[in-house]
Amino acid sequence: MLANMASSLILKKRITTTEAKAKALKPYVEPLITKSKEDTTHSRRVVFSYLKDKEATAELFRTVAPKVADRPGGYLRILHTGFRSGDAAEMVLVELVDFNEAALAAGKKEAKKTTRRSRAKKADAPAEAEAPAAAEVPAAE
Repeated sequence: MLANMASSLILKKRITTTEAKAKALKPYVEPLITKSKEDTTHSRRVVFSYLKDKEATAELFRTVAPKVADRPGGYLRILHTGFRSGDAAEMVLVELVDFNEAALAAGKKEAKKTTRRSRAKKADAPAEAEAPAAAEVPAAE
């Protein structure tokens, strides 16, 4: 079951499953992704022995591994989606972190640098501007 779920996750980049299965899948897949960072014959054979799927192994080494090469870990994201209507099981969305285009686009928008200004200075500025003007008027008389 874990090998099939891992293969589906690698090929589709996102799957929906129950929370218990997702929690079991995470420690199964993450070491395989770490192993795929080093593209050697031995690592390919080790990963294939876990996945038992030639296409999933090729996809892991061709597309997934180069994208997560600089990431130290935490390759999967588990998002809770609600409860299944039949048996009220907790359903989750399991996805590869670097392959969520919507989150990556939102992350780039948030990277915009903003200027931080204190509101207290704006409120005090008009009061201070009026005070020197009032002080100059009596001096002129």
